[in-house]
Amino acid sequence: MTESNRLLLSGDEAVALAAFHAGVALGAGYPGTPSTEILEHFAELGGHAQWSPNEKVALEVAIGGAFAGARSIATMKHVGLNVAADPLFTVAYTGVTSALVVISADDPGLASSQNEQDNRRYAVAAGVPMVEPADSQEAYDLFFAAVELSERWQVPVLYRMTTRVCHAKTLVTPREPVKDAPKANYVKDVPGRVMIPAYARPAHSKLRKKLAEIAAWNETCALNHFIPGDRKLGIITSGISCVHAREAAPEAGFLKLSVTYPLPVEKIRQFVQGVDRCVVIEEGDPYLAESIRAEGIKVEAKPEMFRFGELNVNRVRRILANDTSPEPQAKPGKPPQLCEGCSHRVVFDTLRDLGCIVTGDIGCYTLGVLAPFSAIDTCVCMGASLGVGLGMRHTLPPEQARRVVSVIGDSTFMHSGITGLLEMVYNPPPTGHVLIILDNSTTAMTGHQEHPGTGRNLLHEPAHKVKFEDLAKAMGLKRVVVVDPRPGNPEVKKVITESLASDELTLIVARRPCILIAPQIREWERCSVACDKAEA
Repeated sequence: MTESNRLLLSGDEAVALAAFHAGVALGAGYPGTPSTEILEHFAELGGHAQWSPNEKVALEVAIGGAFAGARSIATMKHVGLNVAADPLFTVAYTGVTSALVVISADDPGLASSQNEQDNRRYAVAAGVPMVEPADSQEAYDLFFAAVELSERWQVPVLYRMTTRVCHAKTLVTPREPVKDAPKANYVKDVPGRVMIPAYARPAHSKLRKKLAEIAAWNETCALNHFIPGDRKLGIITSGISCVHAREAAPEAGFLKLSVTYPLPVEKIRQFVQGVDRCVVIEEGDPYLAESIRAEGIKVEAKPEMFRFGELNVNRVRRILANDTSPEPQAKPGKPPQLCEGCSHRVVFDTLRDLGCIVTGDIGCYTLGVLAPFSAIDTCVCMGASLGVGLGMRHTLPPEQARRVVSVIGDSTFMHSGITGLLEMVYNPPPTGHVLIILDNSTTAMTGHQEHPGTGRNLLHEPAHKVKFEDLAKAMGLKRVVVVDPRPGNPEVKKVITESLASDELTLIVARRPCILIAPQIREWERCSVACDKAEA
């Protein structure tokens, strides 16, 4: 490729293009800001991409592809890796036949998340090498490095991105697509793939040996490099923090790390010995600073106040100046709100007016916590509305227990609500329970992606549709009601009131398509019917 082939891409788009050019045969994930666009763009390019019910399943699907000898990726936002942690820790033991790149998109500053966790900790805990790009060009280039690293040592690689890298657009010069990507071919390896204790013990030792080899390789790896500068100040950094730091202190010398686990300890030691003062600049947890200090290398970490939120040039300047004075308070923006005409409004108005105790969940309907509704009491994680609500029903006095309602969205129910429904029918509280699925026929919060309950796949083509009411009845739930939460429909209040008074286990499906995408849904369904007729 030549300079004329340069493209303006977001980090997400750059990773998708790299995956396509690298011959990735399978991409699976669950939509979540800031990672969503990776699989969408990969599919637009012609890659095999699919939304899974949740991140655990997505990673397991990708593991299957990598076991079969096909390059595979799994994409998710940072909290999604919590859901996928179980297979991640074990696939580090089993290893892979072909490349497996696990893309985790962290969200410093909580742009669209319920916590600010730093997933660099997962690389250490699981024992998988980690790569961190700083811009779109690196997001493209380092993906190939991650593939090579994964296949050389036959280990999964954690590809850690952040919101700013995912969504900011910079120029990318792509390379020629690979012509020799591995072809899928399963080779039986029971001791390597079946993690019973007798096989897992040697697998753990083998993993640690691989990590030691990767650490030695990382000492001379060209992906970590020195940037000369004044020896009075040296900065160790990685990812987007490097971009901010180079603008804040252009005169400084830099050690920019791209492979951040296992760390190149001796390279770091050499850099620190060559400067008068060394500061570690990083977003989130002091992962790098703590790891370097643990090796007996003296570096400065950022003050605790800069652990929170994203870094920027001014915040880096304050870190370098040891300025811990209070930061200016950002002017409050317009608070988010449910769309005018959103069918969720009717449900939350009703729950508020009935004085319900509402255990909520993750999705756009979480905005029911804000005025004028003020109708959600708890929100923990995907699927928690059911478990938390049932716990309240089991322990509160009857007069309060009968007011508890669990509310969950359609995509979130598919993600993590099904096991909660199993808990509901298996361990029913004495007062029963009421679950409301707010079914707007899409994953609205992250940009209207599909899920198993929509009847469409990632490309919005027809797929098997799982019906919530059929699923609940198959589990043994007797009271299942479908209601249209359109404005002015008295059935909504009637059904909820009767359900609260019944002491029965009840599922209410409040079904009305998202107002923002209803015309598009009708068009997809029209095209589907037209295709069926043409094929008949």
